[in-house]
Amino acid sequence: MTQDRLPSFEERLAAARGRQGLDKGPNEAPDRRERAAERSALAMGLRVGMELVAGFAVAVAIGWAIDRWLHTAPWFMVAFMPLGFAAGIRNVWRLMGPSREGSTGEGSGGPKGPRSGGA
Repeated sequence: MTQDRLPSFEERLAAARGRQGLDKGPNEAPDRRERAAERSALAMGLRVGMELVAGFAVAVAIGWAIDRWLHTAPWFMVAFMPLGFAAGIRNVWRLMGPSREGSTGEGSGGPKGPRSGGA
């Protein structure tokens, strides 16, 4: 008796897909992909900027702390500035550099495996 009043699984699934916009026509799909690509490009640009700023800021903070500890201001802070900039560039290089698509989980240089090969 209660099953007559309940919609079938297919009807509920179709209704849910319609609410989420998953069952749109072929003309609307590229717009969604373009928006996703634009968001992805914006996210990548923001991440690159943050990597550069974060590397520089951390190095300057470390240099400032060492200067304050040893009373040698501003020498360590000045010395750490190019190191921070280089660290930011290195992070961006790792982010944007060639990916290792052909590698498996072992020896790929990821957090679980040892680095294989050069830098």
